[in-house]
Amino acid sequence: MIVGVCTIELFFAESGSLKSKRQILRAIKDRVRNSFNVSISEIDHHDLWQRSTLGVAVIGSDTRFVHSVIDKVVNLVNRESRAEVIDVITELR
Repeated sequence: MIVGVCTIELFFAESGSLKSKRQILRAIKDRVRNSFNVSISEIDHHDLWQRSTLGVAVIGSDTRFVHSVIDKVVNLVNRESRAEVIDVITELR
């Protein structure tokens, strides 16, 4: 069993409030959950209105499959025009 963990740090330039940030995050998380069978959650910067870190977990039996899913998740998040991806860290265990 291979477990892939990915953290995606985001910056929201146009966000003016926590409510605005959370609305964008909810849309991103829902889109990722609906597209891929992964767990995703905000794991840091909960009280900052222009920054967030998402955690994504993928489990599979093949390293290439796990890498592929994580890459597709990051690409999907990158396409969100209201959020800028600052950093991505991926670990396999």
